[in-house]
Amino acid sequence: MRLVLLHCGAPKGAAPTQEFESFELPQIPTQKQLKFLEAICKEMLPTDPTPTLEEIMQQPNVAHMGAPVRAPQCPTEELRIIVSGTDASLSTVLTRLMRSDTMWASVAYLPTEKSVAAKNWGLPVDSLESLLNLAVSGEIKPVPVIRDDSAHVVAGHAIIEQWENREFTGEIILDDATLLNHQARKRTPQYGKFGAKLVPMIDAPGLIAGVMNTSSVSRRSLWGRVLPKSSVEEESVHTGRALQAGGVAIRVSIDGVARTRPVDRVTFYRHLRDAQIVRP
Repeated sequence: MRLVLLHCGAPKGAAPTQEFESFELPQIPTQKQLKFLEAICKEMLPTDPTPTLEEIMQQPNVAHMGAPVRAPQCPTEELRIIVSGTDASLSTVLTRLMRSDTMWASVAYLPTEKSVAAKNWGLPVDSLESLLNLAVSGEIKPVPVIRDDSAHVVAGHAIIEQWENREFTGEIILDDATLLNHQARKRTPQYGKFGAKLVPMIDAPGLIAGVMNTSSVSRRSLWGRVLPKSSVEEESVHTGRALQAGGVAIRVSIDGVARTRPVDRVTFYRHLRDAQIVRP
């Protein structure tokens, strides 16, 4: 097995460097800074004999996207990319693999702060030793890849909300279910309709989402109590394969990183390839 360790702004000592090909990177590396991963993947699999994404989409009968599966590519030696960093770090690495169509490489994760992805995958974050052992020796258990319409992968969670942290004006649909159809009130309430939060699933159909009844920014109640951020209405939660949102001045954030400007529509959906994740 070829082990490639990516130190994405991780504090010194957060992960060992011996026995790994180790690379020092910013906490949120750019796609250009991760370009070297394509060369490594090419070394491990010079020719990919499987159909390309374009060829798959042109097939008359594309297989139904059910439970995530192991990648069909069979390199002579497994390539395992170990990401030490945050969910945003992991998101950029998965995005690089998706854009280069090298999702066959296995990915392990060493979170350096509280992580939605780690919780979702059941990683043993309370024990660094267990986490390292899993990253090096654990099994691959594929998960769906959830991406947006600008080709960014969601590692832990994504938020769709109003740009100025007011109530959401617009509609959010998950498959055939309308999660939200709302017009913001003039006065922003403590609890209202602030958009939606989505999290990738570890099985089909791919993603789970619900309506946020509190803002993603810290607020206080009339009595000075700090309100929970991005709280989700349980009764609004649905699962599906694709989520679409349209409205006024939408902010889109993936793993805590927001787009640089507001949009009037956005789509999240399950990618044709599954991620080869190392997890319990």
